[in-house]
Amino acid sequence: MEKFNESINFDKRMWSQDLRGSIAYAKATQKVGILTEEERDTIVAGLEKVMEEWAAGTFELKAGDEDIHTANERRLTEIIGPLGGKLHTGRSRNDQVATDTRLWIVEAERDILKDIATLLGASAEFAREHIDVLMAGYTHLQPAQPIRFAHWLMSHMAAIQRDAQRLTELIPRANQCPLGSGALAGNAFGVDREFLAKELGFEGVTSNSLDSVCDRDFVAEFLMWHSLFLVHLSQMAEDLIINNMLKCVDMADAYATGSSLMPQKKNPDALELLRGKAGVAIGRSVGLMATLKGLPRAYNKDLQEDKVPLFDAVDTVKDCLAIATGVVVTMKPNPKMLLKALCPEMLATDLADYLVRKGVPFRETHHISGACVRLAEEKEISIDTLTLQQLQEIDSRFEEDVLKVWNYEESVERKSSIGGTAKARVLEQIDQCVAFAQKLNDA
Repeated sequence: MEKFNESINFDKRMWSQDLRGSIAYAKATQKVGILTEEERDTIVAGLEKVMEEWAAGTFELKAGDEDIHTANERRLTEIIGPLGGKLHTGRSRNDQVATDTRLWIVEAERDILKDIATLLGASAEFAREHIDVLMAGYTHLQPAQPIRFAHWLMSHMAAIQRDAQRLTELIPRANQCPLGSGALAGNAFGVDREFLAKELGFEGVTSNSLDSVCDRDFVAEFLMWHSLFLVHLSQMAEDLIINNMLKCVDMADAYATGSSLMPQKKNPDALELLRGKAGVAIGRSVGLMATLKGLPRAYNKDLQEDKVPLFDAVDTVKDCLAIATGVVVTMKPNPKMLLKALCPEMLATDLADYLVRKGVPFRETHHISGACVRLAEEKEISIDTLTLQQLQEIDSRFEEDVLKVWNYEESVERKSSIGGTAKARVLEQIDQCVAFAQKLNDA
């Protein structure tokens, strides 16, 4: 039962947060007369000594260290004697672990935002470098319209920017201080919770002690966030896997592996793992929600099960960000193969738009363009090889300048509305992404 009950093997990651919380609590209890100034200073010095041991890697776990809280208090008492027993006055492991977890997750979320900034900045500059490369755009995995390669890459960065916005919005809710809530009913000695919040860098205090010790919304929100974020990385990975298969994008050897049997193989393992991580992430989120759904007020031991998925989620996100950034900055688009993937039929909408510009209603031009596509299919020729006479037999409003429609570069340049694939618009998206990344770094 002791082994089943303990959490020290995973919650020891919160040693710094636990000690910081204890130092702040020692100061708060001195302010209300539980500790003298001398006792406070002795306890704080002892806690700082424990912190030094953790930082140096010399802290020794012992039998009976059920969790990070008991381990740190046990070591404090070894250093300063029975006075260490005063530290826990009015405090419960319930509000202690809630405080540690909130401190830990806020630090992790801020670190992740910096890593996202790196991915965004690197991807934006990579897009700028390849701004003139054209590629096929798809819907339903069918050739749709020509776009810029940089436009495609920035489409994925647009999703990542939304992820960064969402993560930023999580921090204020997580960054609230539960310390001083006690086991559930509050602190019996009137500790100043606003002082505790200020000491620990929280933005405020939680409003209800009963809720404070059992609230894990901030963990659930992060797990939901990380599942959606990894879904977005998975989508980018899938696009790259397909383009790698088509020889349109080459992956660096560092992010690919060979086959144990087939010497010609170069497998995009990094991308496949990015794609696979999303499924596990969704499982973490659903798993914690299933744990939370049946819990009565207030603290229950079930809540110990939030740590492993939380820690795994943070580690996975940081690893995936590093891999995704590496993949992007080292991949090599193949302009020749990307251009080869373009086909004249992708300009059928441009053909319809040609007549629109001559005053023909789009619903009519859509059918006219469709008739041109069918004629080319019937004759087993490419649509751009239809003669002016053949086009005019379908609709007499086609004129000689219609032959200029069959130009991929002009097609993408016509998509010049905000967010479009015209060069100037894609450069705007790149600049905006760079500015967004810089803002994350400056926060």
